Amino acid sequence: MLGKASAWRFLEWAQGNPEGVCSLPTGKTPEYFIKWVQRILKEWNTAEMQAEAKKFGLSDRKPVLDKLTFVQIDEFYPISPQQHNSFHYYVNEYYIKGFGLDPSRALLMDCSKIGLDRVKESFGPTGEPQDHLQMSMEDIWSDGRVDLTLRTREPTSRLERLQQRVLRQVDQWCAEYEGKIRALGGIGFFMGGIGPDGHVAFNCQGCDHFSTTRLDELNYPSQAAAAGDLGGIEAVRKRKVITIGLGTVTFNPRCVALICAAGEAKAQVVKQAVEEDPHVNFPATALHKLPRACFFLTSGAAKLLSRRQLALLETLKAIDDQLVEKALVSLCCQRRKRLLDLTATDLSASPFAAEVLRKAGKPLKDCAEQVRKTLIQKIERGCQVREKCQFLHTEPHHDDIMLGYLPAVLRSTRVASNQHHFVCATSGFNSVSNKHMLMLLQRVERFSQSPTFQRLCAEKYFSADAALGDAALDFRRRDVWKFLDGIAAADDELRDEGAARRLASWVWKGAPGGPGEEGGPGEEDGPPFKWGGVLSALYGPLSKGHVGPL
Repeated sequence: MLGKASAWRFLEWAQGNPEGVCSLPTGKTPEYFIKWVQRILKEWNTAEMQAEAKKFGLSDRKPVLDKLTFVQIDEFYPISPQQHNSFHYYVNEYYIKGFGLDPSRALLMDCSKIGLDRVKESFGPTGEPQDHLQMSMEDIWSDGRVDLTLRTREPTSRLERLQQRVLRQVDQWCAEYEGKIRALGGIGFFMGGIGPDGHVAFNCQGCDHFSTTRLDELNYPSQAAAAGDLGGIEAVRKRKVITIGLGTVTFNPRCVALICAAGEAKAQVVKQAVEEDPHVNFPATALHKLPRACFFLTSGAAKLLSRRQLALLETLKAIDDQLVEKALVSLCCQRRKRLLDLTATDLSASPFAAEVLRKAGKPLKDCAEQVRKTLIQKIERGCQVREKCQFLHTEPHHDDIMLGYLPAVLRSTRVASNQHHFVCATSGFNSVSNKHMLMLLQRVERFSQSPTFQRLCAEKYFSADAALGDAALDFRRRDVWKFLDGIAAADDELRDEGAARRLASWVWKGAPGGPGEEGGPGEEDGPPFKWGGVLSALYGPLSKGHVGPL
């Protein structure tokens, strides 16, 4: 429904502003919006679509889009416009071609030219032409890494001098891009999503609400969100972004600004964007000044909005203890008071909590005491140590268990009758990058060529033999101790050996042809097989930039 509703709103605006200025999003946000716009225009003359048009307040005149001016919202820098995951490519394929827009009326961000198209022939101190200035984007940013400190510091090499010159040309281009938008009267229709930190366009948390088009960098939450577009977090960290500013969006006071959000993961940033006062911590609050700004939300994205919660609450026939607890705990946080210190005045400050207690039919004091007892019981249950149990601990990332409930893990692992199994179900470059995995495997490969490795094999250090008993457990502990001692002593070799031992033991046990595997050497066969072959078989060639299937 978001795609359909936003498509009709856009076409309604286009019908009334056939020569207006629009700025539409890229990525996953507009996927259904694009399909609906194309379908509506294609089936415009059908009776069904005419009925829909009337329902959404449009006249029977078909919207014409070829005289609209399109403004690209943002782009990674540097990136080739021919690259399929560049926003320039997306805009050309789905808006310029897909909507039939006029390319001559489009303001686009071609990052293969920005900053280079103004590099004119110049001469060095000796009077000779500076040929090194005639370079491509790939030559200037060979590894894709852009150093914004060159804006203010002195360059230390010929390449840095060129990079500094290009950066300043990019900044000038951004200023002129902003000027072109304002000369058109500003943006008439803006549509965008909202990021994990509340960013609109690439205006991240902390951005000035009067910001203009600029070259900037992303914060970590926005980098993680963009990792899927560029092939991993490492690729995103290198690049910067060119983005229109919040001031660009709000320059035209008659701008129709649409923010679309779907799913419960966006609920918190949506609540902040809608209910908080304008503040740089919440970029979307800059849109509050626009009378035609609105949010198109799914029920999941809207679930934390106060009025939404109150509306849903009014439909409930009965109130359970869990809802009472949620309402009073939230009220305590809001009023910064203990449960038993809450008063009727505090209750009246929260329509949601007041409605919960009204429906519950109990006095505030009784409800507060009951919630207090329940919370104490929960804490005590969480502190209980189970015995003679088997635990399966799972995590999608390598540190989730440690960050999530390490104290509980420590308590339960101290009981000898318990058994624990830990599974790190990591998948994809957002969790562990190829670069990081490659580094770990190369540590193992180097370690396998050391005399220490041969000695440990003779001691059955990597054996899965249950007969070793406590010795096997001691071996595993020694991995951790060596790793932690290396960190404490700032000894990288000691740290790396501890990590290599642990990974080697797992690869050794699970590798094709490893001990215990059919056709593999047994422990009595002496030193193990060649590790280079094992690592290649398991993870592919140890080549730069690729580790193979993980």
